[in-house]
Amino acid sequence: MSPFVEEIRRIAPAVPVHAVSCRTQSGLDELSRYIGPGRTVALLGSSGVGKSTLINRVLGLERQRTREVREQDSRGRHTTSHRELIVLPAGGLLIDTPGMRELQLWEATTALDETFGDIRALAEGCHFRDCRHETEPRCAVREAVDRGELAPERRESYLRLLNELDTLNLRRDALAIAERKRADKVISRAARRFYKQGG
Repeated sequence: MSPFVEEIRRIAPAVPVHAVSCRTQSGLDELSRYIGPGRTVALLGSSGVGKSTLINRVLGLERQRTREVREQDSRGRHTTSHRELIVLPAGGLLIDTPGMRELQLWEATTALDETFGDIRALAEGCHFRDCRHETEPRCAVREAVDRGELAPERRESYLRLLNELDTLNLRRDALAIAERKRADKVISRAARRFYKQGG
């Protein structure tokens, strides 16, 4: 097993991880279980990592334009310039997302708890109920990292997503407050007009 696969599995143990090589064709069969009628698969990754090459292998034809890696550093080169929804011959859809490295959270509180169930269980042992698992004393999550029971990268991933979710909630609260103020102004103006007209 590749050390890279092992590292990712340590960070996200509940997520299936497969190493795929379009050059050697290894791992491509693993993808077939995710592709089929009624399913939509999105490819995410930095420009030049091989998303378009992977699409060509899945389709069995050279549909997407690709370029060879750079000789000086063996890195891929940005080729695809637009997002595209591709209908697969055997059914299902494939989304090519050039330049899109990540998806942001929208409504993920429950998903976050499910994905990081191990951290949520450890957090039950924290001294403070509102522990953020950062610098608080007697934090069961940090102690698990220190003992080698929890990968530090997994804790970092959890904290990053938790902070992103907090930022999203603050943004929603700000939008809700602004919408409430706007609605109050509309009501106030309508009330003033009503009284001016002798209502």
